[in-house]
Amino acid sequence: MNLGVLGRDYSDEEVICRQGELGDRMYVIQSGKARVLRQEGDSKVIVGDLEAGDLFGEMAIFEKEPRSATVLSVGTSRVLTLDKRAFLRRAHEDPSLMFNLLRRMSQRIRSLDQELAHLKASRST
Repeated sequence: MNLGVLGRDYSDEEVICRQGELGDRMYVIQSGKARVLRQEGDSKVIVGDLEAGDLFGEMAIFEKEPRSATVLSVGTSRVLTLDKRAFLRRAHEDPSLMFNLLRRMSQRIRSLDQELAHLKASRST
């Protein structure tokens, strides 16, 4: 997903977005890596790692809910930000953007379903 060379550079462990904040934009990693963390009580849980081409924060485009996780840069990263208006404009210009977003969201749901099934199975034994 080539969205141009615009973006912002983040240094190692710099917060890109924070759990609990209201969001109105999504992000695309243009270069580098990021880590997704979720605060659960007194502990931080690593939800996943992201790399160039991955997107996150897309739920903020569709619903006005607080961020579900914190995302930190791992090393130096360049990240593009798209607010709802820019996203809709891009999706109108290039419908494959919407298709790719839905495909990635579907992959995440499938992965979460598998993880949930595994956790439930391990608790039953």
